[in-house]
Amino acid sequence: MQHLRVSIMAHIVVIGGGIGGLPTAYELRHLLLSSHQITLVSNQPNFTFIPSLPWVALNLISLQRIQLDIKSLLQKRGINWLLGTVTQLEPEKKQILVENETITYDYLIVATGAELALDTIPGLGPEMGYTQSVCNPHHATQAGEAWSEFLADPGPLIVGAVPGASCFGPAYEFAMLANATLRQSQPWKQVPITFVTPEPYVGHLGIGSMANSQALVRELMAKHNINILENAAICHISPDTIYLSNGERLPFKYAMVLPPFRGPSFLREIPGLTDEQGFLPVLPTGQHPDYPSLYGIGVVVKINPPEVTSIPIGVPKTGQMTEAMGMAAAHNIACELGELSSHLMIPTLEALCLADFGETGVCFLAAPILPDAITGQRRKAIALQGQWVNWSKTAFEQFFLLKMRLGWSVPWFERLALQGLGLSLVKPLPNQT
Repeated sequence: MQHLRVSIMAHIVVIGGGIGGLPTAYELRHLLLSSHQITLVSNQPNFTFIPSLPWVALNLISLQRIQLDIKSLLQKRGINWLLGTVTQLEPEKKQILVENETITYDYLIVATGAELALDTIPGLGPEMGYTQSVCNPHHATQAGEAWSEFLADPGPLIVGAVPGASCFGPAYEFAMLANATLRQSQPWKQVPITFVTPEPYVGHLGIGSMANSQALVRELMAKHNINILENAAICHISPDTIYLSNGERLPFKYAMVLPPFRGPSFLREIPGLTDEQGFLPVLPTGQHPDYPSLYGIGVVVKINPPEVTSIPIGVPKTGQMTEAMGMAAAHNIACELGELSSHLMIPTLEALCLADFGETGVCFLAAPILPDAITGQRRKAIALQGQWVNWSKTAFEQFFLLKMRLGWSVPWFERLALQGLGLSLVKPLPNQT
């Protein structure tokens, strides 16, 4: 039997105006009648295409190139807009507190992204520590300013991540792009570069079993004399030295180190709602197991690592995965409201990642991102390299920004292109009658 209910007027609130929240709001508006109210809440006035922030941090592009004004985008499409920080959630009452304003919802989609857990390592981060990051626009801008100073007086460069980190791609990009930038500088600034990662090996990416990923990444780094420290735990950072748990000390003049993530405080403060890191557990449909009207998408969602590593690391939640979660959530809410007569959908959690390595690029494909629990295999797992990857990443950035300007989520031709690659965003929930 297909999922069908009588349509009622509802208020759907989306928290977050990023790669998860904005396309999901668009998809809801596309699927639901205008009588249903959609509100997007964000603590940032601009949408930012986060995957391009390593370029911003190295002053290769401007931040303005990858930002759009959210208010003007939503006003054209009948979506309410509220700029502010969510400070409280009461799931039993179906209410959130934004600054001093209480908002009641019928459905809530949390797409906030993550909070940076900079306090887990002494000396981590640009505000209270001595390292840079590329995790948000403000940090990328600060990193770019520090990079300009570094080029004027270079020294040892450290790039990597601390224990508990889950998104390693930007670190690889930064290391390789920094190397390319230094080689292109006049005069050529040759500095020692060290890549420090808690991954068991380079190219693990928090998921493991990525076919040729380890060999490819190791080869590219060795080609450019980038020193690799794998299975390494950063435990303390001083103004000019990174300390590892094994006692090793790494002097630096510039360090870009990715932090671990955690869920936002308004989720963490509710007993039993999240795991210890503040991430939301969700059912395959995207709903919280205890609160069916509460959905989570993107980085804020709890995903268990496919394997235990000697140094704890997390699972990446890529842009493609985030979009898929949003599409499934919007579809399922439309089914609940009776606007669609269809089976419930779940995200496939397939990931196609494009990484700019300077002289070349690497495309990482994992479909799905979590291997089969029995066989330990994925349907697709490969890493490919070539200059075409860099061109593709630039093209996709501009395509995504165009989608946001036009109010598209995932248009039919994008879904068709994914099908041509043997990929999909969503699939029916199994065992529906």
